[in-house]
Amino acid sequence: MTDKVDIRWMEETDSTQDEVKRHFPDYDNLSVAAALLQTAGRGQRGNKWLARGGENLTFSMVLRFGGTGFPPLEASEGFRITKASTLAIVKYLNANGIACSIKWPNDIYVRGKKICGMLIENSLDSGLITSSVVGIGLNVNQTDFPASLVNPTSMTMLTGRQYDLKVELDSLARILADSYGRLFSGQDIDSADREYESLLYRRGVFHEYATSPDGERFEGKILGVSPGGKLCVEDRKGELKKFAFKEISYII
Repeated sequence: MTDKVDIRWMEETDSTQDEVKRHFPDYDNLSVAAALLQTAGRGQRGNKWLARGGENLTFSMVLRFGGTGFPPLEASEGFRITKASTLAIVKYLNANGIACSIKWPNDIYVRGKKICGMLIENSLDSGLITSSVVGIGLNVNQTDFPASLVNPTSMTMLTGRQYDLKVELDSLARILADSYGRLFSGQDIDSADREYESLLYRRGVFHEYATSPDGERFEGKILGVSPGGKLCVEDRKGELKKFAFKEISYII
């Protein structure tokens, strides 16, 4: 496992994603910006990431491709970043005695409740991903959440333990770095594909979903994910449907 990852801790910032973007040349491959408090944290679909200061892990990791970074990555292979990120979080939580699943594309759920979310932002040039900033919010010590959050949980709520955030991020960052290193060097690609699909939340069972933007509801069964990262869902008629991000919503 990677010995140490360069982590830059801040007491407060608007968003670690934006902090990295403002000072991007200063961040090497696999370096991390972390904040005890985010005043304007961002999540998927333009949502805010709400986390109480000093109780959770809110950080962004920089991935560079080409040059002194990882080997060049085709834009069409970009979903490998999602797989490497989510599988690393699962490994970390499993090591802490927390069994979890992946709600496509990159939320982490424990028994139907959300413990971790991600925002992955890629930079492209001529069909290649030149860099990626992977923002992660993991609920650690928080036990009281805003009513606007439908189904949150945290490590403390699940285990009854209190965690040292800096110690935990040191451990998690190393697991992430190793996960990226294996997949982007061409190792473990097939096994990562199988593991990601096996961990999909609601896989193999019919549940209700809604298509976007029309909001039409249907019952479907998740079968897996296409090579490009689309969610493969079979409806009650046996028809296979493939959805890109923002084209389908889970009815929770």
